[in-house]
Amino acid sequence: MLRRQTQLGIWTATLLTAIVGIVNLLSAVTPSLEERVRWLKAIFPFEVRASGHLFAALSGFFLLVLATNLLRRKRVAWLLTVILLIISIISHLIKGLDYEESLLALVLLIQLILMRSAFTARSDRPSIAQGIRVLIGALLFTLAYGTAGFFLLDYHYHVNFDLPGAIAQTLAMFFTEDNAGLQPQTRFGRFFADSIYIVGAVTFLYALFMLTRPIVLRGAPATAAQRQRAKAIVEAYGRSSLARFTLLDDKAYYFSPSGRSVIAYVPKGRGAVALGDPIGPVEDRREVIVGFQQFCQLNDWYPAFYQTLPDDLELYRSVGFGALKIGEEAIVDLKAFTMQGKAGKNLRNAINRMAKSGFEVKFYQPPISHQLLKQLKEISDEWLKMMQGSEKKFSLGWFDEKYLQECEIAVVQKNTGEITAFANVVPEYQINEITIDLMRRRAEVEHGTMDFLFISMFQHFKERGYDGFNMGLSALAGIGETPESPRLEKVLRYLYEHLNRFYNFQGLHSYKEKFQPRWEPRYLVYPGAAALPEVVVALVRADSGDRLLDYLKPGS
Repeated sequence: MLRRQTQLGIWTATLLTAIVGIVNLLSAVTPSLEERVRWLKAIFPFEVRASGHLFAALSGFFLLVLATNLLRRKRVAWLLTVILLIISIISHLIKGLDYEESLLALVLLIQLILMRSAFTARSDRPSIAQGIRVLIGALLFTLAYGTAGFFLLDYHYHVNFDLPGAIAQTLAMFFTEDNAGLQPQTRFGRFFADSIYIVGAVTFLYALFMLTRPIVLRGAPATAAQRQRAKAIVEAYGRSSLARFTLLDDKAYYFSPSGRSVIAYVPKGRGAVALGDPIGPVEDRREVIVGFQQFCQLNDWYPAFYQTLPDDLELYRSVGFGALKIGEEAIVDLKAFTMQGKAGKNLRNAINRMAKSGFEVKFYQPPISHQLLKQLKEISDEWLKMMQGSEKKFSLGWFDEKYLQECEIAVVQKNTGEITAFANVVPEYQINEITIDLMRRRAEVEHGTMDFLFISMFQHFKERGYDGFNMGLSALAGIGETPESPRLEKVLRYLYEHLNRFYNFQGLHSYKEKFQPRWEPRYLVYPGAAALPEVVVALVRADSGDRLLDYLKPGS
């Protein structure tokens, strides 16, 4: 954590940077004092003095853009601000010996140099949102520059511009062929009119660069070598239903200083959300968690862990994290599972009914053929359309041929050969359990199809010697049920009860409950209450693949 004195210094520097940016804008469109200009005329030609106005305006724009990045302690923002302040100081002196503005910039420059050690955060990944913000800023800045200039410098045009007139004239510079009949009466008047195009061009080109940069630089979050390294660790130490999903290609990786542990995470906005607990030897756990904290601090991210086991909650809390229960995983005990006797009567009936109707469940081992995947893709697309949503990511797999080729897949098949439903399963490596991932069916299927599929899988994997079958997370289940529950969990409990008609949380929980699983709690580990909104947004973005509107559709 930063000291209070350092935090105050960063806030002050940020505020001063914004003020210097605004001062630069106003100074660029304000006439210099005649006695100072008279002295400068003997040293600098008009073009040099006029360029001082232009550079003051442009440096003002970029200082305003950089101000919020200084607040986030970005190292590159600090360096660019220092350069722009030097340009500002020189520009103010050249255009009119405006030492007052130069002195303000100098004070900020000295403060930033003295505080250089506080600005250590790396730059953000490029994003479309950044580009849109800069584009809006460029529009507003160019409009403000032209409006302020025409309003304050109207004597250069012999037109008495009021504020609406100055705005209209600025817009006319871009949208009329004759600039609405504008006739500059002085050399500086002609320069200022031309400078609006220069300011507009520079700011818009920068905004265009910011918009295209995420497209140009978009790539895989991790290198092939990192993926191979992570795979070796996961296969050696993976012990949860999420282990296989840490190897999917939406993940980036943080490796512990010892190199023996890995954290699979997705960075979105200011959040870096890890999937599950760190994977590696137990004795390495504290080191990798603290290392990830420091790594995120360097990148100005809030670290979080999604769907953690209860085992290490005290360790997380000891290094400054909070924990929030988010639901429970349903795990069917395959050793105790039986279709015999009175307890198994309903299960036997479901199996017999489907069998008599000409259905069977078939299991396909990897590598899965392209022909089968083509049939499953049709079912998957039909299911997604029925659910009015899109593929989820992060804590689940999605319909990706490369991924599914490596999975065991169970299908419900008619005696005609038509497949009506399917599911794929993944291993938990060091735990003798199997985890279900995709579960998809056609819009119209025989009643009891999914029961038939599940019961058949339980039977199949029991015969294969597995101890348990993980049916996945039941979101918001089992939270806020006691008076001692944290207030935030009680809020989630309220949502669980009152949003059920839209999202059917309780219906999904009841479906899993009929197979009599044991329920294990899962948690969201986060760095503090202030960071929780950013973490939740990052989690939603990671889970939805940035398709937020699809994510918010009921039933998706």
